[in-house]
Amino acid sequence: MIIKTLRHYVLRNFSPLLFMGLLSGAALFLLMVRLKLTHSFFYLFLVWNLFLAVIPYAISEMLASGPKISKFTLGCGVFVWLLFLPNAPYIVTDFIHLQHSEAIISYDIIMMSCFAISGLYFYAISLQKMRLALAPITSEGFRKLLFFVIPFLVGFGIYLGRFLRWNSWDILQQPDALLKDIVSQFLYPKEHALTWIITLGFGFVLLILDLLLERFRKKSRH
Repeated sequence: MIIKTLRHYVLRNFSPLLFMGLLSGAALFLLMVRLKLTHSFFYLFLVWNLFLAVIPYAISEMLASGPKISKFTLGCGVFVWLLFLPNAPYIVTDFIHLQHSEAIISYDIIMMSCFAISGLYFYAISLQKMRLALAPITSEGFRKLLFFVIPFLVGFGIYLGRFLRWNSWDILQQPDALLKDIVSQFLYPKEHALTWIITLGFGFVLLILDLLLERFRKKSRH
């Protein structure tokens, strides 16, 4: 039964799974080659970041393809998904570590580009899956509003992760301190200009990316 279900899933999602596998495989291969050439483990954190990028995709896939669940359970799933979603495009900010690269900086740019594109692809596919999960119980207007806001929430999450060094699971470990930092950004916006530059910058880029991919998907159906 498990093998049959897995086979059905792979056949139904063959194209995105193949693309995800090729992107992630290329990124990991380039990292392994770098480790062999330099004997440096500095960029090994990219493996962890790529794993974190897979989590929102896995959650959205379970919600979209799993058995029918209650609205409350789906709402909880969407909340957890939103907590982890910034981890996918967050990999783009890892380019900041290029300042620590050695003589093979051109190689590092190619390697990190593979990781970044993988993260963005996991993000895009995750949004698509979540649209499918929400379609049966939400109106089209609500989904349009939600998926307009999500890129900016993700941009804010990227700021919290890159500059304030918060993790998705800190909402359980340090909820008071995390909430205090979040509220501070809104109460004193002039003192946190970088917050809104990063939030709006990433938000608009991710929104445009989502709109372009949605337009492409709609055209490909006709």
